[in-house]
Amino acid sequence: MNDTQKQTLLKIACDTVEAVIKSKPTTVPQSDDPELNTHCGCFVTLKNNDRLRGCIGNFISDSPLVELIADMAKASATSDPRFFADRISTGELGQLDVEISVLSPLQRTDEPLSLRLGVDGIYIKSGHTSGCFLPQVATETGWSKEEFLSYCCSHKAGLAPDAWKDPETEVYLFTADVFGADFKDI
Repeated sequence: MNDTQKQTLLKIACDTVEAVIKSKPTTVPQSDDPELNTHCGCFVTLKNNDRLRGCIGNFISDSPLVELIADMAKASATSDPRFFADRISTGELGQLDVEISVLSPLQRTDEPLSLRLGVDGIYIKSGHTSGCFLPQVATETGWSKEEFLSYCCSHKAGLAPDAWKDPETEVYLFTADVFGADFKDI
């Protein structure tokens, strides 16, 4: 994505977050840009002073990217279950950072250790449970490949830490175009 496309998506995310936090109506964004109308997955992450305040996404979408960004921004601000008891307040809006991750399609792998730390994200699924880490999590934590996979299993999917080694566990890799900005700068 070019800088103009990134700025458009960041503005959509910020406008949506501001509207839902202030209990104002949101609009369905539209664009003539074919790149912004692709059907792909994305995550929207909200932080306040590097402290996570919401992160929600989808790996696939029947909607154009501009609409999915708005939907995930709203969900990140209001529907992340980790923050139901501590919702984002209007006073926080100027302190928020927004980060968008536009995802490549998922690719199943039989060799989980083939992942490239800081480049590949992971999605791990076993039965009805699943969990994921975006590529930037490896960079932020400094984990090894084994730690990245094990923490995803145990802390995100509710599986045994070594479940990624089980051939019945599905491990998928994906990449992301990651960009963000301070909320007040958008």
